Amino acid sequence: MGRPIRFLLDGEVREIAEVDPTLTVLHWLRYDLRRTGTKEGCAEGDCGACTVVLGELDGAGVRFRAVNACILFVPMLDGRALFTVESLKRDGELHPVQRAMVENHASQCGFCTPGFVMSLYAHQRSGAATDTATLKDALAGNLCRCTGYGPILAAGQAMGADPQAGDLEALAMALMGIQPTERLELLHRGRRFLAPRTVAELAAAVQQYPHATILAGGTDVGLWVTKQHRVLSTVISLNEVEALRSIDDLGGAIRIGAGVRYVDAHPILGEIHPSFGELMRRLGGLPVRNLGTVCGNIANGSPIGDMPPALIAAGATLVLRSGAETRNLPLEDYFLAYGRQDRQAGEFVEAVIVPRVPPNRIFKIFKLSKRLDQDISALCAGISVGLEDGIVRDARIAFGGMAATPKRATALEAALAGRPWTEGGISAALGALDLDFRPIDDMRASAGYRLQAAKNLILRAVLETTHDTPRVLDLEAVGHG
Repeated sequence: MGRPIRFLLDGEVREIAEVDPTLTVLHWLRYDLRRTGTKEGCAEGDCGACTVVLGELDGAGVRFRAVNACILFVPMLDGRALFTVESLKRDGELHPVQRAMVENHASQCGFCTPGFVMSLYAHQRSGAATDTATLKDALAGNLCRCTGYGPILAAGQAMGADPQAGDLEALAMALMGIQPTERLELLHRGRRFLAPRTVAELAAAVQQYPHATILAGGTDVGLWVTKQHRVLSTVISLNEVEALRSIDDLGGAIRIGAGVRYVDAHPILGEIHPSFGELMRRLGGLPVRNLGTVCGNIANGSPIGDMPPALIAAGATLVLRSGAETRNLPLEDYFLAYGRQDRQAGEFVEAVIVPRVPPNRIFKIFKLSKRLDQDISALCAGISVGLEDGIVRDARIAFGGMAATPKRATALEAALAGRPWTEGGISAALGALDLDFRPIDDMRASAGYRLQAAKNLILRAVLETTHDTPRVLDLEAVGHG
């Protein structure tokens, strides 16, 4: 047994020495602390009723993140500050966020209200803008089934500046005082949780426990516990390895470490190409992006993960590590079959390297889903095309949701080569997609819809990048499926 989990709750140091490694913060708050303001709605990070706020050291300051307590494990609180809706009361007075919700009639049944309050609280403490568009993004991870969002948005615009801004220095000092200097190692009823602090420690732990569950953001692993009721015997968290939280500019590419969250990768991927920025804005709600990682999305190998098709189209390379050895693998070669990836026992994903998109190259990412925000894709496409005098020189096209893994459309790529990049020229090659994919019917889309929509997205890329047709389309509506 090593040191205890140490974190701040309402500014006071809490220590937990004995805990189930996969006990969720939601369960701990409700059943151990009786803080019942944090609600369980979906237990999968979708509805936002369980939203709490984490404060983390960011240089000499503090960064506030709204996160889903239902898929956050208690050991992940280590070294951080936790705020719940009960944290907001001061001397019996409503917090300005709460007061704004009341005065704008932004609550009816009240079940979802604490989650909205906490998302707005994180937004306020971050000093973020309160225009309608920014607030919609901040609240996309919170669902309300009775009030409607107009009054809630009005509350966000009326909540004012952070009344606790003067407390930030003291909070930063308190967080500095609990920062761990050694790895966290918990043992509970034969189950283990490890949180190494260096890449070398992580590599050694993964080799010591080659069948352990490697935890990054937990936005997938959390559901294994809450929905599938899996018992995870050994969990190795990479969240405390500072070197894995870095984004490095390699000149012609960027290197994104395995611990980089979506929210932190968003700006630089958006600089590589605006399509990346829009994809990531729609990837889950903000609480999911505040926890989830780009490399975790890859490592999990889901056939409907949003990032792999886009990264494959960009020509990304995966960096895998085993002990002191690393190997680079083209991302499309990592996915072998459903639920099976080219990752050996004792090996883990260390980083992904994403080439910059050349300015003269056509690059598009399209996501089709039943709703715009926070929805799983029925179909996701990454399209990268090089032209020479209006003729397709080469193409990299990848789809998610069309096969058991994210997969390149190699037959289509070959059929496009040498054809004019026009609606007529490309239409004649689209039949090659029938050779690449045999999609399935499921709750998100039929096989026929997926195949036809995939062909239409190629045509959409043509129409958006050429002026050879007078046709006017509502391309934004098409992109939402």
